[in-house]
Amino acid sequence: MVLFLVMASLHVSMATVYKVGDANGWTIPVVDYYKKWAADKTFKVGDVIVFEYNNQHNVLEVNQNDYDTCNVTAALQTYESGNDSITLSRSGYFYYLCGIPGHCLAGQKVDIRVVDDSSNAPSPPPRPAPVPSSPTKSNGASASSKGVLGAVFGLAVLAVAH
Repeated sequence: MVLFLVMASLHVSMATVYKVGDANGWTIPVVDYYKKWAADKTFKVGDVIVFEYNNQHNVLEVNQNDYDTCNVTAALQTYESGNDSITLSRSGYFYYLCGIPGHCLAGQKVDIRVVDDSSNAPSPPPRPAPVPSSPTKSNGASASSKGVLGAVFGLAVLAVAH
């Protein structure tokens, strides 16, 4: 159970938060700005994208065809808070655009490709060398249980250091 909690905390601590558009935020951009912004990032399951914008914009999640054609009439999700955090929950493509007339056609749209990072998960630490059997110590802990505790402690140290 402790090992599961340590591994779960490692996974959570590895999530990255991306502000869409960086310092520019979510606005009408120069040509291909959001395409270039997303191109140099590796989005992973569990990462969070944040759309920050003023009340002259919104964010619509759409399918690929609606993204390509800037169709704003069939949104899968609509966000309007001006500070929307979206957790990327699966691998694949996510398509977002601004639903204000003319904004998508002006380039205010971004497609996010999320990779399945399970193959790149950190390797577990090496197993401790086998310890010859020894009689139970007076405190009731055997050498093998100390090895397991040592491994868990090592994972906890790794989690804190990461």
